[in-house]
Amino acid sequence: MGVNCPAVALARQILDAFDHYREQFRQITNLGRERFEKAQWQDIQDASAARIQLYKVQVAATRAQLLKEHGADVLLNIECWPLMKESYIGQIALRLDDELAETWFNSIFNSLFSHDLISDRCMFVHSTRPAIRANEVPMQVRVYRPHGDLSTTLRQISEDYRFSVDYIDQEGDLVRLENQLRASLPDWVCKDPELCIELYSSRLYRNKGAYLVGRVFTQDEQWPLVMPLLNREGLGIRMDAAIIDEAEVSIIFSFTRSYFMVRVAYPSEFINFLRCILPRKHIAELYTSIGFYKQGKSEFYRALIEHLETTDDKFIMAPGVRGMVMTVFTLPGFSTVFKLIKDRFSPSKNVTREIVIDRYRMVKYVDRVGRLADTQEFADFRFPLAKFDPECLSELLEVAPSTVEVQGDEVLIRHCWTERRMIPLNIYLETASEQQVLDGLEEYGLAIKQLAAANIFPGDMLLKNFGVTRHGRVVFYDYDEISYLTEVNFRKIPEPRFPEDEMSAEPWYSVGPHDVFPEEFPRFLFTDLTQRKLFRELHGDLFTAEYWQGLQEAIRQGTVIDVYPYKRKEIE
Repeated sequence: MGVNCPAVALARQILDAFDHYREQFRQITNLGRERFEKAQWQDIQDASAARIQLYKVQVAATRAQLLKEHGADVLLNIECWPLMKESYIGQIALRLDDELAETWFNSIFNSLFSHDLISDRCMFVHSTRPAIRANEVPMQVRVYRPHGDLSTTLRQISEDYRFSVDYIDQEGDLVRLENQLRASLPDWVCKDPELCIELYSSRLYRNKGAYLVGRVFTQDEQWPLVMPLLNREGLGIRMDAAIIDEAEVSIIFSFTRSYFMVRVAYPSEFINFLRCILPRKHIAELYTSIGFYKQGKSEFYRALIEHLETTDDKFIMAPGVRGMVMTVFTLPGFSTVFKLIKDRFSPSKNVTREIVIDRYRMVKYVDRVGRLADTQEFADFRFPLAKFDPECLSELLEVAPSTVEVQGDEVLIRHCWTERRMIPLNIYLETASEQQVLDGLEEYGLAIKQLAAANIFPGDMLLKNFGVTRHGRVVFYDYDEISYLTEVNFRKIPEPRFPEDEMSAEPWYSVGPHDVFPEEFPRFLFTDLTQRKLFRELHGDLFTAEYWQGLQEAIRQGTVIDVYPYKRKEIE
């Protein structure tokens, strides 16, 4: 090799750095209960952003330390890495977070080398860890057996998961939760002597809620179970609901939500538990949902490679109106879109490539309140040339030649984002029934309002920039004009000075770069007059500057507005 390679010591140093990162991750996560009990809502959002940033910071610090101590001659000797990988495999063999340790190793490798050198020889393109291990340690769950007495079981749960803050109305909560369960489950289930309720021992925290997560099951059937708890500042804790509908639980774990804070010693075991109750969720999405977004990225990449290797699927341009800033392609059999920045933007777009990148990265750190699609950023994706539809490849090469390059029998994508594929709202409405149009427009307005409540202004609110999920929720996914709500100057259109003003093609008033006139929204957003009228009836307040200014004032005063990831209902 020409250079001495201390493979064992290097592998140990990388693993020690991983332990340092994990400890910092745990410290941020483990304060979830204290923040919830003290109703420190802004601290929760700050901690969430800090935890996401932590991975990148620690990888950079580890890279710098390794280069400082061992020098580029050793670290950049590619022949050293297979030896390091071999030693590393042995060192992580008995760990309970070994799959995360593999991804960390990959991150250190990728921070040092071009993606041209990615291979299983030097890193973990494929995991060496079994997906589900034999002889797993006992699952960290609490098991309750009602034996026909659901009321007593729910009371025991409320005591086992009690906080230092008292319940506001424990008796009322227990009655409501029991009624909700009885209304949602088949009649015979609650009487079944074999009925079990199984809850993960740690609570999950996100935004203003704490969540108990588990399942209700008999010998023959099972249902997911999520029980949200709320801290009503100054009043106490409310057990808010008992949710067993898989679709509703899936939405709580959605790719449009911020990541949970949850104490997990054995990540893969908890992920297997979640997969048991949410079988339609991909493992990548579940890892991401609890803050291990880099592991989610690894699992996504592995699933994509497997899909390409085992199917005849080819990349095509994504359906919908072509973007003025981004170009989007997809795989029909894979529920993801790939978004590239075009080399040239439409003249109406006053942004730069750097601004677009900054805004897409911003979405990772804000509270997405179930209305922004999470993204994963990738560099130097390589795909087989044969996997591209010719028309798709031709368009990509035409609009993004600095990003897309054909190299032999491969296509190199230098930079892209991946997002969950959805039906564009404008396309959805074209074939929707009358009820679906009503529901879609109601959701569209709610999406805008909930984003605004989280201090997010979408900017370009055209229907084509929103998508409809499989659950019928409307989600924003085009981020090149996104901004914080408090950065926008919402104005009422001034009265015309003269009758001629109203006939002029140009405004008779000055317009600043951050000025927005909500009165213009109806004409701008809807060419269909029927939809315009219906939306005005549903969400006409969005067309007034006063509505937006009121939200801005609340946000500036530090108010964190409630946005629930589930349907709140009272069943007495």
